[in-house]
Amino acid sequence: MNQRLSDEALDTLFREAHTYNAWLDRPVEDATLRQLYDLLKWGPTSANLSPARILFLRTPEAKERLRPALSPGNVEKTMAAPVTVIVAYDERFYELAPRLFPHYPAIADSFKNSPEQAYAYCLRNGSLQGAYLILAARSLGLDCGPMSGFDNGKVDEEFFPLSSPSESEVMEIIPAGRIKSNFLCNLGYGAPAGLFPRNPRLTFEEACRLL
Repeated sequence: MNQRLSDEALDTLFREAHTYNAWLDRPVEDATLRQLYDLLKWGPTSANLSPARILFLRTPEAKERLRPALSPGNVEKTMAAPVTVIVAYDERFYELAPRLFPHYPAIADSFKNSPEQAYAYCLRNGSLQGAYLILAARSLGLDCGPMSGFDNGKVDEEFFPLSSPSESEVMEIIPAGRIKSNFLCNLGYGAPAGLFPRNPRLTFEEACRLL
């Protein structure tokens, strides 16, 4: 049976967590990023097919490749962040069904024969995995700055091109040209200057119904 988390843990994950826009000059270790993925991968996805593909931009050179795709208001904070994550998804995620859903690998056919269904799956489950990434990062002491405000087409052309052997090596089991960006998330250790007053949230009565 799962045990209730402490109030301190719930504060870290939800109640006191903020979106950060400024960062301390403190690096995020590669080992921490590996720990982050090893947590988020356990979050549930439909049929366990796990469409998300995660690209961690850690170097100034990688960040500069991203710069042309960013909206003006997102450039400074992204260049300053120790890590920027491209949360993406594999359009042909279902090809891994024999490995990830071995008791019914034929589920792949339903996606292969319906691009609309496959796209809906990618967007839904890839976004779920992006949310798991945020929670995993917070649980490891990192702060997050998830964002839209960028040109998906430019990101895909630069980092997930249709034909580039060097880029296909980024994710060894995934050929180039089938990964598409979903959203970005800056990671690091947030600076107090990057905090804004918290915006209101909907109440239970406004957002929920008990039937």
